Amino acid sequence: MNTWMVSGVSAIFFLLVSTGLFFFVVTRGALVLRGLSSGSQSEKSHVYPIYSNMRLIKLVDFQPIISTILLFQYHRLVSKIVSELKQLDLGNKKVLITSCAFGNVIPRVVKAAVQAGVERVLIADIIHNELIHTKSKLGDFSGKVDFIEDNATSMKQGDGVVAANVIFFLLHELPHHLKGQALSEAGRMLAPGGKLLLAEFHRPELWVLRALSWTYFKVFEPLGLALWDTHDPLSCLENMGGWTCERTTYFFGNFQIITATKQ
Repeated sequence: MNTWMVSGVSAIFFLLVSTGLFFFVVTRGALVLRGLSSGSQSEKSHVYPIYSNMRLIKLVDFQPIISTILLFQYHRLVSKIVSELKQLDLGNKKVLITSCAFGNVIPRVVKAAVQAGVERVLIADIIHNELIHTKSKLGDFSGKVDFIEDNATSMKQGDGVVAANVIFFLLHELPHHLKGQALSEAGRMLAPGGKLLLAEFHRPELWVLRALSWTYFKVFEPLGLALWDTHDPLSCLENMGGWTCERTTYFFGNFQIITATKQ
């Protein structure tokens, strides 16, 4: 093998290892260290530094990086949510985005909601820095948006106040006992006939993808594996009752969009 080929392979290997180590340190690794500390736990203890430290937020929130993490399905997933919103009558109504997300999902969702005649878009997140960062993306729509520091598992909003609620890749990061609480809160805040639009990981159909996904979750985000079985969001919603649910999967079943209508 030529020297340049060896150097190229070595460089790629080093880049992959370095990238993996970085994401481990700012995700699960940080939580492991946090758990070993003697400090008291808070409602934010499960939040990765990558979602709370402003420098890390700005470093990672780069569209090509986010698209790569979601195996280049990001645009399709967001487009599905936007399409569902455009079909709703949002005139003089409110839309809630529960938890901020990286990439352009929030600007696209806000734009779609405004075009559909929404009165206000409420963006809620437990981390103040996430709200600040998200606000910087929404200059054109600032007059239509309220930014609320709130916990997805115990929201301050009243019952039935929104016509749609968008939750984009939040559940897989929540401790298991909080996943159901977040779904319950999502339903409580929706008006009858309102839509919950939820994007998440899903159990892949192909064994190769399943093995890779299982490895990814075990290393970086072990709380996400429960979405494959015990805490499948569609099953959780159906068990709660009062929902009509549809699931659309993407990329050999690796991702899902659940459209749930509150009865």
